[in-house]
Amino acid sequence: MSLLHSRSLTLRLTLWFALLSALALSLLGWYVMHSQEHHFEEQDRVMLSGKMKQVRHILEKALTTPDGETFTSRLDDALIGYNNLVIAVIGHDWRWVRAQAGLEPPPKLLEHFTANDSGYLGKWTADNGLVWRGISETSVSNSDTGSPYTVVIATEISDHEHFMRSFRKSLWVFIALTSIATGLLGWLVVCWGLMPLQSIKRKAEDITANRLHTRLPAETMPLELADLTSTLNEMLSRLEESFQRLSDFSSDLAHELRTPVSNLLTQTQVTLSKTRTVDDYRNILASNEEEFERLSRMISDMLFLAKADNQQLIPKREQLELADEVAELLEFYDALAEEKEIQLSAEGDGAILGDRLMLRRAISNLLSNALCYTPAGESVTVRIGKQEDGSVQLTVENTGPCIPAKHLPRLFNRFYRADSAHHRNTEGSGLGLAITCSILSAHGGDVTVSSADGITRFTLLLPSGVDSPSPHPKP
Repeated sequence: MSLLHSRSLTLRLTLWFALLSALALSLLGWYVMHSQEHHFEEQDRVMLSGKMKQVRHILEKALTTPDGETFTSRLDDALIGYNNLVIAVIGHDWRWVRAQAGLEPPPKLLEHFTANDSGYLGKWTADNGLVWRGISETSVSNSDTGSPYTVVIATEISDHEHFMRSFRKSLWVFIALTSIATGLLGWLVVCWGLMPLQSIKRKAEDITANRLHTRLPAETMPLELADLTSTLNEMLSRLEESFQRLSDFSSDLAHELRTPVSNLLTQTQVTLSKTRTVDDYRNILASNEEEFERLSRMISDMLFLAKADNQQLIPKREQLELADEVAELLEFYDALAEEKEIQLSAEGDGAILGDRLMLRRAISNLLSNALCYTPAGESVTVRIGKQEDGSVQLTVENTGPCIPAKHLPRLFNRFYRADSAHHRNTEGSGLGLAITCSILSAHGGDVTVSSADGITRFTLLLPSGVDSPSPHPKP
């Protein structure tokens, strides 16, 4: 059985194919042999039963007319035309056994049958090795004495047995050879059937981190492998996208860290180039403090996103009135909005179960982003409303130049900025929208963006969770 559990799929399928073929052929061989033996038995039964009727008729006449020569001659005539036939008749006080010329009656013939019931069809092997099949019948004569008598008729069937032995041997040899042949053919068929897997293997060997764009030929695969190939291609697409994001993230991270580190290094080198006053050192340290704060915020944001990627961002659930939270945030940004001559407003309400600090950070990121890109004299509006499915939708909407459609799918990527679309520069690190997306995902919600007709909308969709809060973040 260890071969059947081999790690080789080809060997395993070949062995199963050979075993099933051998089993099917064995069952067929058993059926053929059984049918053949049954055929010989029925053939002998018909012949012996017919001869029994003939002998019984002769005896009935002979017992009414006791003429021994006529009786004997008639029984001898009954043997004519039948090879290997023996007739035995047992009376009350007499016994007659006659075999065909050249054939010796089997020993203990009468004892074998007289011990059994009338009509018994038996088969046995004599001491000399010959195989016999016979039938017996006990009757009562119609004479005045009414004495019983038993008739035994047997035929020697060694030829049948020899034929069956030869047939059985030939059949098993044929089954063995055929099983081996079908096993070899099965091996060829399995190898041919698994050739598409070899094609997938060769194609997969060419796929590297620099060649993730390569795809497996799903259109040329058999139906059974088409789904597998499509799944592998989808996996490669996801890997390619992930590798691309990782590559972009690494490049952006290096760029973002290079600027403050370079500023700190340059400023330190210039400071150390000559002796300076205490006030100069104090000003330089104050400037360095701003760069360190920027680095600290960036590192903190990256750690936050790392926790979100590993599903460790588990929000604390408490009932929140979004209208109250938004009102406090608008009050915080009111001074900045007044300085930029931007009008802030909010409308609607809705209750959810969520983490107050996380959701405030998500909404704050959207408000900060909107204030950054809204021109003077325009407005920023926050709209809250309940949906038909029970979820709550919060939209941060600002007027001004639209974001080109090509930037929209990547706005939530880390370090991605669409500044060129707004013709502005920003002091942010490009992680705010990525953090917002992670917070919404942790709450089982979603965030989308649209920009058209002079209006840009960031929409947060949150499950209310008031009746059935979800304790786990969205994967």
